[in-house]
Amino acid sequence: MSDLSVQYSIVQASDRLPELVDQAEQGTPIELTRHGKRVSVILSAEEYDRMFSQKGDFGRSLAAFRHRLEVENIDIDPDEVFKDVRDKSPGREVNL
Repeated sequence: MSDLSVQYSIVQASDRLPELVDQAEQGTPIELTRHGKRVSVILSAEEYDRMFSQKGDFGRSLAAFRHRLEVENIDIDPDEVFKDVRDKSPGREVNL
């Protein structure tokens, strides 16, 4: 889904449905609200299919995410990021 979405009340959307469907087809998710609370989202059929074609396949979804993000090209040093994550203290005593 695009990072940018547009929000309309259901009443507003009912008057502009063809326009909103066109926006969704172009890749803009349309959020519909009722009493100010988001209740539904209009997506393009392509985006909907993309989301559900990967459901249940974590490996393929992760590979697609990494491909989109181009993880290899990000300037992150994993050794630096994770250096203080593990507690290296001996821990508690265990009586066997």
